[in-house]
Amino acid sequence: MKKNDAPEALLAAASMTKPMKRTDVTELVMEAKIKKGLSWTKIAKAVGASKEWTIAALLGQMQMTKPQAEAAGKLLGLPPYAVLLLQQVPYKGSLPTAVPTDPLIYRFYELVSVYGTTFKELIHEEFGDGIMSAIDFKMDLQREADPKGDRVQIIMSGKYLQYKTY
Repeated sequence: MKKNDAPEALLAAASMTKPMKRTDVTELVMEAKIKKGLSWTKIAKAVGASKEWTIAALLGQMQMTKPQAEAAGKLLGLPPYAVLLLQQVPYKGSLPTAVPTDPLIYRFYELVSVYGTTFKELIHEEFGDGIMSAIDFKMDLQREADPKGDRVQIIMSGKYLQYKTY
């Protein structure tokens, strides 16, 4: 390549961008949230859904409707292709390892490791042989004031699904 060909080669290389992936959209969302000083509550209000569901959707775990994706895209200044990706069925499960290494997320893993069999026994005793759905599911997270130090209150509600005999 001659010295005078360098600008053309740089332009050609710059125009050959790889397609945006869903993880790229999550990075754009987080960057815009930080730069614009937005709270998840404000974003959720614009989207028209709970903060818990909105966060899951914008982090790549839920599929947004077109109006939801467009509202998020407008507020966050996302490019059109990112708005389209928010409307696609995601590949669920975003943790990079089987045992999470992030201390906060690990505590949920620990919670299930310690109390999972208790949850199972209580659900089976109350409902029978079945599961709590993560599909027909809702969650609410709130701060709970406590004189010994504030607590995290998480209410999870999933539809009970009975195993069927066939």
